[in-house]
This record gives sequence, C-alpha cells and structure tokens, in this order.
Amino acid sequence: MEDECPKCVPGLAPWMATFADMMSLLMCFFVLLLSFAEVDAIRFKKMAESMKDAFGVQREVPEAEVVKGTSVIMQQFSPGKPEPTVLDEIRQQTTEVEKELLDVEEKEAQQNMDFDAAKAALQAKLEAEVQAQAKELKEMLDKEIAKGLLEVETEHTKIVIRIQEKGSFPSGRANLNPDFFDVISKITGVIASTPGKIIVAGHTDNIPISTKRFRSNWELSSARAVTVVHAMLSNAAIDESRFMIQGYADAQPLVPNDSKENRALNRRVELIIQRGEDVEAGKESAPAGASQVDSTAG
Repeated sequence: MEDECPKCVPGLAPWMATFADMMSLLMCFFVLLLSFAEVDAIRFKKMAESMKDAFGVQREVPEAEVVKGTSVIMQQFSPGKPEPTVLDEIRQQTTEVEKELLDVEEKEAQQNMDFDAAKAALQAKLEAEVQAQAKELKEMLDKEIAKGLLEVETEHTKIVIRIQEKGSFPSGRANLNPDFFDVISKITGVIASTPGKIIVAGHTDNIPISTKRFRSNWELSSARAVTVVHAMLSNAAIDESRFMIQGYADAQPLVPNDSKENRALNRRVELIIQRGEDVEAGKESAPAGASQVDSTAG
C-alpha cells in the first residue's frame, strides 16, 4: 500500500503574494517622492494657526489701550469685594509709539534750552564788550564830553556817540569845523578794530531851512551825516561797507522843540556802533520816514 501524501494546510490565496509585492513597491515609490519634496515653513505655520483658531485654542492678544465694552449676557452684576493694593504706587506703561513721541519732544526741549542758553551767553558777552569799548571812548573823549560837545551812552549791544552841533558844524551848514577832525579821528581809531555795523544819523530842529544848497532839513541832516562818514573814511583801517547813513530832519527830537536850548540839543549827528544781530536795535535805528543811504563810497 503506497503512502498517501499528507494534505496541505490551507493558506492564503495565491493573489495575495502579487498584491503584497505591488503594495511594497508603491510604498517605496511614495517614500522616494517624499524625500524629494520641500516643506514650505511659512505656509505650514499659517495652516497651523488657522487650525488652532478653528479648533478654539486659547491665545493671548496684547492690547495697547484699555479694553472697553459691556457683557452681552448679563447687564447687571454685583460689585466684588474691594481688596487693598499690594503696591503703594500705581504704575502706567506707555506704548512704543508714545515713547518715541516723548523722546522726540524731550530732545527738542533740550535743544531749545541749549540754544537759549548759548544765545543768552553770547548776548552777555557782547554787552560786556560794548561796555568796555564805551568806557574806552569816554576816557579818550573826556575833555569833549566835559565841554558838552559829545555824549557817549550804551543800549544793550549798541554804543551811541552823540555829536552836538556846537563845535562840530556851523549853523545851517554841513561843513565840519577844522578843530573837530581830531575828535573824529579819535573815535575812528577806537571803532576801526571793532566789528559791527556803523550807523551815522543826522538830526535837526523843527525850524525850516531853504537855501541854495539845502531845500529842507532832510537834505541838511543827510549832508551832515555824509560829512562825518567822509571824515572817518580818511582812516584807511576802517571798512566803508560797514557804514549806513540816515537823515531824520526833525522827525526824532531828543527833547521838545519849545526853546532855544532844546532846539540846540536836537541838532546833532549820532554814531551808532551796532554789535551782533540786534533786531530791535535795527528797527529803532531805521523807522519809517527816515532817509537812508546804504553805502557812502565817494
């Protein structure tokens, strides 16, 4: 009796081997494709944030200002029990934009303070120099001042040298007396080395004049100022571009023209040495109605 072959144990269906082989190949193929792919990190982050918001994940939102609003659920509520604050002070923090604005304002305020301080220091320095120069002129011209021919005074950053008609000009004429050239030479020697604008202004009394040479007091006052300038320009050390000539006639009297003595005081020529940029001084020295000549070369 021949031995019978044992029965085979039932196994998987024959097609499973082919299917498993195909799945293995497909998996290897997709792994290979994934290895060549690049992940967009920004896009992935946006997608993750969208998923977080969609699923209601709690997040913190910084607020620049105090949040204001009312509850849509309860319109009435009972106040809570107040408790003392742990800190003795209340602190407030500004936003970045407000900090930048405050920094800019502080810098501008500091710059303005520095500018004002520098301006005040320069003004004080100029006034001190003007006082020293005026003192030098008074000491040099003490004899003429004692005789009443000259007056020297200061106004902030200006020196005013007032030349009276007595001893300087004949009545009704614009020719400088020969003896007065030495006085003009002394004045010129002091102010030649000092910077600043030199304003020469002529003044008369209110008595009208009408001669062949001068049709009015305007021409007489201007002519006397020009004569003084020419006398000062005899010193080559002084620059002619510093001069400004003004004629006022009787428009700016020192005292009322109601007596002989007062009219004599009003007949004068003023030398104004102006230091720095004195705006108020410039306005006072050139009011409306004054006859001016900016340069006197020749």
